[in-house]
Amino acid sequence: MKKLILVVIIFVVITFFVMDKKKDEQEPIKDDAVSLEYKDEKRAIFISYIELDEYINNKTNEESKANIIKILDNIKDNNFNMVILHVRPFSDAIYPSEIFPYSSYVSIEEGKDPGYDILQFFIDEAHKRDLELHAWINPYRIRSNTDISAISTNNPAYQYLNTNHVKVIENVGIFYNPASEEVRELVISGVEELVKNYDIDGIHFDDYFYPDDTIDLEDYQEYLNNGGQLSLSDYRLNNVSLLIKGVYDKIKSIKKDVVFGISPEGNIDNNYDSNYIDTKKILSEEGYVDYIMPQIYFGFLNEVMPFIETVSMWNSLITVDSIKLIPALAFYKVGTTDEYAKGGSNEWIENNDIIKKQVLISRNVSNYGGFSLFRYDYLFNDEYLNDYLKKEKDNLKDIM
Repeated sequence: MKKLILVVIIFVVITFFVMDKKKDEQEPIKDDAVSLEYKDEKRAIFISYIELDEYINNKTNEESKANIIKILDNIKDNNFNMVILHVRPFSDAIYPSEIFPYSSYVSIEEGKDPGYDILQFFIDEAHKRDLELHAWINPYRIRSNTDISAISTNNPAYQYLNTNHVKVIENVGIFYNPASEEVRELVISGVEELVKNYDIDGIHFDDYFYPDDTIDLEDYQEYLNNGGQLSLSDYRLNNVSLLIKGVYDKIKSIKKDVVFGISPEGNIDNNYDSNYIDTKKILSEEGYVDYIMPQIYFGFLNEVMPFIETVSMWNSLITVDSIKLIPALAFYKVGTTDEYAKGGSNEWIENNDIIKKQVLISRNVSNYGGFSLFRYDYLFNDEYLNDYLKKEKDNLKDIM
């Protein structure tokens, strides 16, 4: 009961902390009005390499195509309008590329042709259903393990093994070095290939930026030896900013209507202290991103990063009118204990309308552009759908 009262109080005070509308525009939104007023909002679903492995890998072409059609039908039938599709999770590709080998998550092994252009099929079927498709890339991640034997010889990472461009990090994985100019050019070339060859609606990066605090130390020392003045932290922030700027410029030079968005960690401090993405810079200057999709994977009662405060902080960072805030929400946490929330650890078990309330609150921030949910299986895979998820999903439908 106490927690219910607290949630009610949160909704009362939201007007003072988040809303940017005039008083006469702050009347409660009725369910039937929501779908009309917010018909242009982005309603996105992440389709990760985990889903690709589940629905495409080790399937016949007919089976995998049927699965893709079912995925997109589910997304469309539930009033979502945007797909964020993992096209390069590990220095690979789910499409025929002259730069990266076929992904082992859509084929038997890395580099082996799966038999058809999976990305093109996704695009064609998505656009038939008026769904946007954004190509999701992990720019630096090569492997989430340290086994170099599975890296195919036609993977660009292969030629960089045992050089300063790639690092094997024990108990973490294998990564490209963000300080390497060659790596930056490689990532930008991959984006160029995608935008030129496919009718995608956007390019999307997530939060895999700096993998550790040692990967670029040789580069930084060389930078200092050549007269560089930046601190190590600022040096790293600048390396990531150079990549983001380069990707944005390349996209717009080819197709101005293709958008570029990033989904950084929801904790702003962590972006500076460990991921080294300068979120304040890219949201206050033109020419970096079209939208920001922070992973605000926190409940209302999270004692470390409460949702209302966090979404408000992200909104306040945006000073470029064209940049939209599209919060990524943690559908995967529904029905689970969130130990990092401390006193609010049971919130996702004790409530079944958290995502609904988060969407309603987000709709009232000044730079709102929509929301996204991580990830597909938690909404549509029967093996995942427990009673908690079903109730949360039904409550979300009420405002869509």
